[in-house]
Amino acid sequence: MKKFIISIDQGTTSSRVILFNINGKIEFISKYEFKQYFPKNGWVEHNPNEIWSTTLKALRQVISKANKIKGHILCIGIANQRETTILWNKKTGKPIYNAIVWQDRRTQQYCKNLKNKKNENFFRKKTGLFIDPYFSATKIKWILDNVKVSKKLLKSNNLLFGTVDTFLIWKLTNGKKHLTEATNASRTMLFNINTNQWDKEILKKLNIPKKNSTKS
Repeated sequence: MKKFIISIDQGTTSSRVILFNINGKIEFISKYEFKQYFPKNGWVEHNPNEIWSTTLKALRQVISKANKIKGHILCIGIANQRETTILWNKKTGKPIYNAIVWQDRRTQQYCKNLKNKKNENFFRKKTGLFIDPYFSATKIKWILDNVKVSKKLLKSNNLLFGTVDTFLIWKLTNGKKHLTEATNASRTMLFNINTNQWDKEILKKLNIPKKNSTKS
C-alpha cells in the first residue's frame, strides 16, 4: 500500500491541499480561492466560514484521490496565514466577526500609542517582536472593544481565539481541540518566547483574558 502525507496550505487568497508521497513527490493538488474583503482603507478581512469551506472541500478531494489509488494517509500538516485573527463562539462554532488578516492596519494608532508609552522594549524582550498591527494581539483587542457580543461570550467563558491553524484544527476535530504550537503562537505578540507561555503581563496590559487563548 502506498503511503501519503497531506499538507493543508491555507493561504491569504486560497486554500490548497497537497498530497505527497513519502519521498516528497506531489501526487495531487486541490485548490480553491476565496473572497477578499476591504471594508475601509487599510482594512483587510476574510470570512472564516469561507476559509473553512474551501479547506474542507479541497481536503475531501485529496483524501478521495488517496483512496482511489489505495493509499494510506500517515498524517496531515497545516501551513497557514499566521497572524490572521479569528474569534468565535465556543458553543455554536460561529465566528463573531470576520477574520482580520495579517495585512490589516486598523490598529496602527493603538500601536503608536503603545510605543509612545515606551512599551517597545517590554514587548520586544518578551516576544521578540516590535509593536505592530501586523501581529494578532491588537487585532484581538480591536474585536473585543468593537464587537458587542464578545463581552457576553467572555462572561460565559464561550469565546475562543485562534490564528487560522487553531480555527481549522477546532473545526476538523468538531470542537474537541483548541490548539496551536509555539511558532504560530510566537506571531501573536502575546507569547513569551523565553518561557514558552502566554505572557500574563502582556495580556493584562492589553486587557485580553487568558481564558480565551489557545493551548500550546
